[in-house]
Amino acid sequence: MSPRYRSSTNEAGTVIAIVADVMALILGLWILMYLLDANPGNSLVQFVHDVARWLAGWSRDLFTFDEAWARVVAGYGLAAVVYLFVGHAIARRIQRH
Repeated sequence: MSPRYRSSTNEAGTVIAIVADVMALILGLWILMYLLDANPGNSLVQFVHDVARWLAGWSRDLFTFDEAWARVVAGYGLAAVVYLFVGHAIARRIQRH
C-alpha cells in the first residue's frame, strides 16, 4: 500500500472520529443544559436542543422513566455513547487498512 493511500485512510478515520466526538459533545451539552435548567429562550440553548433532538431522534423516547431528567439523560446519553462507540470503531477499522 502506498504512503499516500495510507495517509488519506488515516485522515478519513480521523474525520469520522471527530464527527462522532462532535455529535456526542452536542448531546452531552444538551443533557448538561437540561439538568442545569438552561434558559429555553436563549438562541444557543435552542440550537443545541434542536440539533440534539435530531441526533437522538431514534433514542429520545426509548425509556419511560417517571422523572423527565432520567428520560433525557438515558435517551440522549445512549445516543451519545452509541455515536462514540460506532464512530470510533469505524475510524479504527478504516485506519487499520
